[in-house]
Amino acid sequence: MGKSEKLKITAGLEVPLSELRLRFSRSGGPGGQHVNRSATRVELLFDVAGSPTLSEDQRKRLLSRLGTYLSSDGVLRLVCQAHRSQKQNREEVLRRFVALLRAALKVRRPRRPTRPTAASRERRLISKRHRSRLKRLRRFRPDDDF
Repeated sequence: MGKSEKLKITAGLEVPLSELRLRFSRSGGPGGQHVNRSATRVELLFDVAGSPTLSEDQRKRLLSRLGTYLSSDGVLRLVCQAHRSQKQNREEVLRRFVALLRAALKVRRPRRPTRPTAASRERRLISKRHRSRLKRLRRFRPDDDF
């Protein structure tokens, strides 16, 4: 991966790899000597707040929708340590980065409030009457003999 390469997020957005910071460290968990000596854990950092690639609209959308992934200064942080090799973890974290940005940038259609149909209102009322009748039949009546 060269510095001039770009990750295609959407049709109108490509993030240069030079804007991503990858940090490597030792992964925890089982694995014996391999896990103790190899820096296979990958941490991806992307400055959403300061990225020159993003438009203002895209930046606002990402900052509002990626709340739990962002630090207080607007840096996106993703970690992957699922695989035993650094290469696989790097590919996985980049895949997750692209998928996360695609999902967050997707423009959602506005919801148009609708009214329930006459038939659905009638079904609801019939159901309520039926439930009421059932509960009424279950009530204890002191004059009943047991």
